[in-house]
Amino acid sequence: MLTDFDLHLLGEGRHWKSYEKLGSQLTDVDGVAGTSFAVWAPNADMVSVVGDFNSWDGRSHAMHKRIPSGFWELFVPGVGVGTAYKFRVFSGGGFSDRADPYGFAAEVPPRTASLVADLSAYTWRDADWMTARPQRDPLATAMTTYEVHLGSWRRPGDDPTRWLTYKDLEHELVPYVAEMGFTHVEFLPPTEHPLSASWGYQTIGLFAATSRFGTPQDFMSLVDAFHRAGIAVIIDWVPAHFPRDGHGLRRFDGTALYEHEDPRKGEHPDWGTMIFNYGRNEVANYLISSALFWLDKYHIDGLRVDAVASMLYLDYSREEGQWVPNRHGGRENLEAIELLKTFNIQVHEQFPGAVTIAEESTAWGGVSRPTYDGGLGFTFKWNMGWMNDTRRYMRHDPVHRKYHHDELTFSLIYSFHENFVLPLSHDEVVHGKGSMIDQMPGDAWQKFANLRLLYTYMWCHPGKKLLFMGGEFGQWQEWNFDESLQWHLLQWDSHRGLKRAVADLNALVRDEPSLHEVDFDPAGFEWIDCHNWQDSILAFVRRGRRPEDFVVVVCNFTPVVRQGYRLGVPHEGPYQERFNSDSRYYDGSNVGNIGTLMATTTPHHGRPASLTLTLPPLAAIVLTPWRA
Repeated sequence: MLTDFDLHLLGEGRHWKSYEKLGSQLTDVDGVAGTSFAVWAPNADMVSVVGDFNSWDGRSHAMHKRIPSGFWELFVPGVGVGTAYKFRVFSGGGFSDRADPYGFAAEVPPRTASLVADLSAYTWRDADWMTARPQRDPLATAMTTYEVHLGSWRRPGDDPTRWLTYKDLEHELVPYVAEMGFTHVEFLPPTEHPLSASWGYQTIGLFAATSRFGTPQDFMSLVDAFHRAGIAVIIDWVPAHFPRDGHGLRRFDGTALYEHEDPRKGEHPDWGTMIFNYGRNEVANYLISSALFWLDKYHIDGLRVDAVASMLYLDYSREEGQWVPNRHGGRENLEAIELLKTFNIQVHEQFPGAVTIAEESTAWGGVSRPTYDGGLGFTFKWNMGWMNDTRRYMRHDPVHRKYHHDELTFSLIYSFHENFVLPLSHDEVVHGKGSMIDQMPGDAWQKFANLRLLYTYMWCHPGKKLLFMGGEFGQWQEWNFDESLQWHLLQWDSHRGLKRAVADLNALVRDEPSLHEVDFDPAGFEWIDCHNWQDSILAFVRRGRRPEDFVVVVCNFTPVVRQGYRLGVPHEGPYQERFNSDSRYYDGSNVGNIGTLMATTTPHHGRPASLTLTLPPLAAIVLTPWRA
């Protein structure tokens, strides 16, 4: 039951484990087993618990209001795991049945009741992972992320209309991600949501793993399996908006409780959803405790925060007169800024080694800088500028790329202003954009060569990496949330070759300190040749912490083989071609540089030594000093 101290913390917005007090909690009272229910509805006339146990009769189990806090509570004997329930909220002469805002589980949509759940019923086996996590520096660790929509990664062969369960995914997705060498997996929101077409981004149950794929324990087991395979788990977390569905948070107690009354502050014009009132203590508490809940109860390793830009700006997607300035007359959402800072502080203090990632699409300064230095405190920020510029460049026919050379080089002007993740996410393969392979120009051979080139350039560029599922093998079809990926394409050499290339790039980033240790400092990157726009060639060095740890990367963005290309390198001596995206192993044309490459003391590109290379068409090569 709620103590006076609980109510004090909730009122201040600092009850970070409110999920252990609110919602439905299995407990014993005077030796009688049952469930304690608690919900915040300060403006309701009456609240009852209704469910299977009382035939959904709102007269049977009226809750007691804790005045003046506005929290209602009730212990119901005999109610146990799996019981379906809602809160019946009476106000203004009517009532509505609401899902539990703190519910740990829910019925499978389109049913909307919450379910009593026991989150302590799973025995974790990832102690080694959880002990080691705080010791890892995420900024200096390899991070290649496989982004997954759980409902469409793969469908059962015997029934393409059915989803794989969490248990199915444990047996199929975990070994696949391990085989591919990704260090992280990121799930589109796994929280409960009524509309599958929202991909999880219109969530109602911020504390409930969606029941579409199984139980809370099943999802825990999936996370556990990833950890035991050495793979970190990130989930999308959505505090930017919530849907209007009648069983959700909108006008929860008959008033604008979680949202603003004024639609200029409380509604998203683009998405038709509601905006949280970040300045209300109880709402901020609800959101931050939800984030901490996933790290605590589900051992999640990181949270990617969706649509941060929409939270930061009061005039986001609004015309003049459609928004309300802040108390200083500006357009910044001061309450949202404070919430994001508090969220990041609490995550990093309470769960060392966990990461937070912002999808922030503007030039807001200091997104991934510490709060004590004026930043928002995120670990990483998605580099949307790099993504847009690079995709735009790659879509140009190679004959025209020389006129757009700056679209590739511009990112290095700002690459070290934030701790960037380079994303090729789900957003880039929907809504008419086409799949990644289909966005590449040329015939089929050129499309695959271009995509292998893009990935090699991306994996060697400063920053951590993220790739949406299907991109690793060249799915032709634009992503459809309601269908399986086109796994049958792997019968073709071109698709298998691309998949091998991505796996080898993951291994390259993991094994080469120079490709992950110094991602966010100019000391980790040096241009060799960034001015050769006529030939559409880029060459650069990536460095690790030790002087001997470096790689040389050369990219040829044309289908022309460049013979006798002289490249300046850091020092003389033997080099080897460590990776070649044109290798026959990847279904390329197999043009390259076999054996030992000897750099002489002939200066070039401002370097004391140089070597002569053959540059394969529409390809990138990675060179390292010779290692026995």
